[in-house]
Amino acid sequence: MINHIVIMPVIVHLFTALVLLAFWQKTDVQRTLSVAGNFIGLGLSLKLFWGVLDGPILTLNAANWESPFGIVFVADQMSTTFVLLTAIVSLAVSIFSATGVSRARILYGYFPIFHFLIMGLNGAFLTGDIFNLYVWFEVIIIASFVLLTIGGRKSQLEGAVKYMTLNILASTFFLTGIAILYGIAGSLNMADLSQKIGLVENRSIVNMTAMFFVIGFGIKSALFPLYFWLPSSYHTPPSAVAAIFGGLLTKVGIYGFLRVFTLIFIPDESIRFLLMGMGIFTILTGSFGAVIKNNLRRIFSYLIVCHLGFVIGGLALFTQLAFTGLVFYLIHDIIIKSNLFLIAGLIRSLRGTMSLEKLGGIYDQYPKISIMIGVVLFSLAGIPPLSGFWPKIYLFDAGFQNSNYLYIGGLIIGSFITLFLMSKIWSEAFWKKPISEDLIVDRFGVSSWQKQTLLVLPIGLLTLTTLFIGFNAEFIIQIADKIAGEMADTTPYVEAVLGN
Repeated sequence: MINHIVIMPVIVHLFTALVLLAFWQKTDVQRTLSVAGNFIGLGLSLKLFWGVLDGPILTLNAANWESPFGIVFVADQMSTTFVLLTAIVSLAVSIFSATGVSRARILYGYFPIFHFLIMGLNGAFLTGDIFNLYVWFEVIIIASFVLLTIGGRKSQLEGAVKYMTLNILASTFFLTGIAILYGIAGSLNMADLSQKIGLVENRSIVNMTAMFFVIGFGIKSALFPLYFWLPSSYHTPPSAVAAIFGGLLTKVGIYGFLRVFTLIFIPDESIRFLLMGMGIFTILTGSFGAVIKNNLRRIFSYLIVCHLGFVIGGLALFTQLAFTGLVFYLIHDIIIKSNLFLIAGLIRSLRGTMSLEKLGGIYDQYPKISIMIGVVLFSLAGIPPLSGFWPKIYLFDAGFQNSNYLYIGGLIIGSFITLFLMSKIWSEAFWKKPISEDLIVDRFGVSSWQKQTLLVLPIGLLTLTTLFIGFNAEFIIQIADKIAGEMADTTPYVEAVLGN
């Protein structure tokens, strides 16, 4: 395989964004071009994914500067899996946006900024340079801030200020950690750093540097105690934007944890204890926060926080079995969380509200759509044999092997509260008698049937992906196990980047 394909998931979204800028006033053309660009991006991501699955780790040295002196892009199983998941979610959100985002927002540059955001996500997943990771993080923050504020409503601006303030703080810690890391190791290439950081005699400064990354990534991932910005921000933008945020943006911080704390810093007991504490308290605060909410989007926002605790707790266990479980859970969670916010947008279109108190009767009026949504809700809850069930087996097993019963308790509490909330949503929104029989408002100059189709199609796409994950768990486990092996033994990654 030609190594230039490594950078193509980034290039295709950059090119799509630039082309969209040329059609600034032509909203229908922008909708079509965005979907087309995402189809191309999905095809390239699939090719890259299968190439790495069946072959070696691929690298691309920018401007032909050999590692560790130049910027390198690396396609291993972890990065290509995240890129593929990004492509699937991006395509679904693009289709949903064609109807779910107003013409006024499109005229303010929604689609170009959307593709710049996807470009930044792919760049962050594929880079092999720690400073370049920071640069891609900044691209993501700028694009996401614009998407948060398009529309200019007071609640949006309030949420965007919290979002931007905390992310700037996270970037400050991240950049400071990078500066110290460069000072003590003399390199920014992550593969090179994995070799040099172990030679630093002053372990206190190494641990201090690691703490800067814990704080920076912890804020970006919305972990306890600095998670409050996420529920305050993610319920304010359009559902299409919230789907990208809920499914992917917090996972960039998690990706940073997985990459840095398996490749550069091998966490000692104190850092693992800290990560486990953050994970358990994230589960508890997220789940209990969701219980007291009555708005669909606010419930889903708190559940994002809750389930990120599952992943960080798995990282703190630091065994290959735990790695397999947390990677499987991330694959499941990215698709599910993105779909939940699209579902919230669909329900708002059908009923004009996302408040559980005002909803009801959706199953009677839309039985097929309701069954599809039910699959998503109970996949999140982990009902076997759906996708949320399988990774928990690995996480529970890893917790028992490490005798970490506090983490196991957190998993049980988070899982039961999630099941309770999904049952509550199903009962309140779908089973109970409707309060109102409002029809879909025709906001975009198309018939209600056409609008329903365009809104339901991407939800169906993500639901089919969820079913594939659940009913082909053996294949997903093979992928997760390969990624876990790369996390446990980083030698193939280092050799691919630096050479034998």
